[in-house]
Amino acid sequence: MAAGTLSHPAWQWTATPREQPIFTTRAHVFQIDPSTKKNWVPASKQAVTVSYFYDVTRNSYRIISVDGAKVIINSTITPNMTFTKTSQKFGQWADSRANTVFGLGFSSEQQLTKFAEKFQEVKEAARLARDKSQEKTETSSNHSQASSVNGTDDEKASHVGPADTHLKSENDKLKIALTQSAANVKKWEVELQTLRESNARLTAALQESAASVEQWKRQFSLCREENDRLRNKIDELEEQCSEINREKERNTQLKQRIEELESEVREKETELNDLRKQSEIIPQLMSECEYVSEKLEAAERDNQNLEGKVRSLKTDIEESKYRQRHLKVELKSFLEVLDAKIDGLHDFRRGLSKLGTDS
Repeated sequence: MAAGTLSHPAWQWTATPREQPIFTTRAHVFQIDPSTKKNWVPASKQAVTVSYFYDVTRNSYRIISVDGAKVIINSTITPNMTFTKTSQKFGQWADSRANTVFGLGFSSEQQLTKFAEKFQEVKEAARLARDKSQEKTETSSNHSQASSVNGTDDEKASHVGPADTHLKSENDKLKIALTQSAANVKKWEVELQTLRESNARLTAALQESAASVEQWKRQFSLCREENDRLRNKIDELEEQCSEINREKERNTQLKQRIEELESEVREKETELNDLRKQSEIIPQLMSECEYVSEKLEAAERDNQNLEGKVRSLKTDIEESKYRQRHLKVELKSFLEVLDAKIDGLHDFRRGLSKLGTDS
């Protein structure tokens, strides 16, 4: 709902010479939502001037605020009004004649305090002015009744003369004034009753507004607790993400280590293949040894008759046998070394398989 829809047709105000500002400040102006009686509706888009005016002729006080060409506050101060501070920088009062509640938001607590003090001061002055007005009305009424009685006695005492005619005319005027005064009293009583009923409704609206403020405070507290809980959850999730990142780094390091070990295994397998190729030469050497033995035996048979050459051949045979034994010893040592390396390679492979299973 726009703020402009809350304007009242009676809120027409024009500065007159008899009205003078006695206090001026700046504030954001709000009015209570007439449909809900709970929510505040801004009456101005920004801070505007709010002033107390004193009417010398009527002896009355008003709070006036104008936003551009639009009057947003025109509230006559009465003794029954109360200005309430609802927060450190916000205050409100109910105007039964305008049938609304005004709210002012100040930029500092000091401005609110000064405005509230001035409101109390103006309210007390309005009460004194009302009391004086009532005293004058009662005095005028008593005087009119006394004049009316005297005039009646004079009429009974004398029925002739221009003075009697004049007194009769004055007596009629006083009777009319007394009748009008009695009618005004009844009118004021009706208006006072209306004001009391309106004040009761506004008091109930203020109580509902206070309850709504408490509910908003509770909702704000719940939202703040939920916000703290979500922040803690975010911190936990960030910590979990950090742990996951560290785990990923450890997995990357393990993968690198596995790749290095696999490279070493490939190198070992290459060495093993080389050893296997070398071991394939051993049967050929054995075959050659057998062939040499046969040759030696044939040579021995052929050289039985050659004793001179036998000694030489024996020497060669001994040397050949020595070399053969030496070769067999070297071959045996080579086979033992090869078996040890094969066993070590198998152990290395089993360790690598176990490492891959653990990771």
